[in-house]
Amino acid sequence: MRRRQGDVDHAARVFLATHRWAERHDSRPLLARSHFHLALTFHYLGDHAASLEHALNAVDLLDDDAPGGLRVIHLVRLANSLAENGSTDAARDRYQQAERIATDIGDRTRQLLVLNNLAYTELEAGNAGTALAAVERMYHAARAIGRDLLIIERDTVANIHISAGRYEEAERILQNVWEAPPWFEAHDAAEAALTLALAQRHRDALDRAQASLDHCRELCAEHQLNSVGVRAMAEQAELYAAAGDHRAAFDEYKRFHSASEQLRSAQQEAKARARQAMLETAEARRDAERYREQARRDPLTGLWNRRFVDENLPQALAGAAAEGRPVVLSVIDIDHFKRINDTLSHDTGDRVLIAVAELLADEQDRLAADGFVARMGGEEFLMVLPGVAAAEVFERLDGVRRRIAGHRWQPVTGVLPVTISVGAVVTGQATRDQAQLLAEADRRLYTAKREGRDRVVS
Repeated sequence: MRRRQGDVDHAARVFLATHRWAERHDSRPLLARSHFHLALTFHYLGDHAASLEHALNAVDLLDDDAPGGLRVIHLVRLANSLAENGSTDAARDRYQQAERIATDIGDRTRQLLVLNNLAYTELEAGNAGTALAAVERMYHAARAIGRDLLIIERDTVANIHISAGRYEEAERILQNVWEAPPWFEAHDAAEAALTLALAQRHRDALDRAQASLDHCRELCAEHQLNSVGVRAMAEQAELYAAAGDHRAAFDEYKRFHSASEQLRSAQQEAKARARQAMLETAEARRDAERYREQARRDPLTGLWNRRFVDENLPQALAGAAAEGRPVVLSVIDIDHFKRINDTLSHDTGDRVLIAVAELLADEQDRLAADGFVARMGGEEFLMVLPGVAAAEVFERLDGVRRRIAGHRWQPVTGVLPVTISVGAVVTGQATRDQAQLLAEADRRLYTAKREGRDRVVS
């Protein structure tokens, strides 16, 4: 129940304590069950490798005489974990095995569970035809037990129709799906409302899409559904853009990136705490420190993240002030980054982000070894350079800008250039806190953007 309500961190601690008890008392059924729930918990924390490890153990620990329904849900969890780790063929085998068991014991409800997960996995793998075939079997199983599809099942079906461009069909399937859902389906209802908004936006029914999205966000606020809420922000940005309000779309997209990074950091920290609780030796404590650092690292670029900035920048500013040293805070944004993603691919965009991060880290080390570079979200970075005097700021940062622009980008982006805009501020005698300094640097970044990009404003 705690996990369903979004308190994954608390749930993880309870499952781990139960797991340790089961190990001490050699209780195989409870070990299997705790492995199952740890697999699901690590799935929610985004640790797919740990999820797969627990899912495998859960299936292995089931007794041969375990009830068929229990075997089905354990196999489905294993199949989902395999799919999340890129082993789609192995996942498909487990789904088929689970469906055979459900059919043999005459459990249509469990069969629907299998088919729903299979359909979504095939959709994620880009196999639209196989996904639609699973949907047809879902309808057949639902008719056999005389009920409609559940919210989560209808959401899967709608997503499959959206992938095929059947937006009207997707909207029809999800109409009124979020009306007064029971508490245990609140997450599914929020997901479905978000999917409904997506389908309606593609149909240019922007008012209906906004109403669906508003309901999604209400559910997220009421039930603390942070993950769905962050994705709803991205859809809100798309809605603003579809309505022609590009300023609002840009602002919402920035909020989305910030919230996405905060959510990722929270997941990383919860993941680190969960792993720490599993390991009790001295080696485990060293591992826990490593996981703690990972929670403050951006997983794509390896740079520090916003959480690290919030925890360490105030100390850096205070220390420099006590020593009478200036500190340069420069907010850096990759120009026209959306064009790279849209024209080439998100994979290319990731390669650009990684390369820019490496160049910035190298420049930071050259300019101020006791500074740092962080990825603040999306294509935005922060470079902190203690000890750089105000008179030198523009020349130093313009050198960074020139190095980015002069990098050999052709193998990565072809004819598309990669440049940066920089807004910088230098601490002085006037007392200003971190928020004020960053806001000023951000205003100067916007000035650099307005004045044509590929420039430094300091």
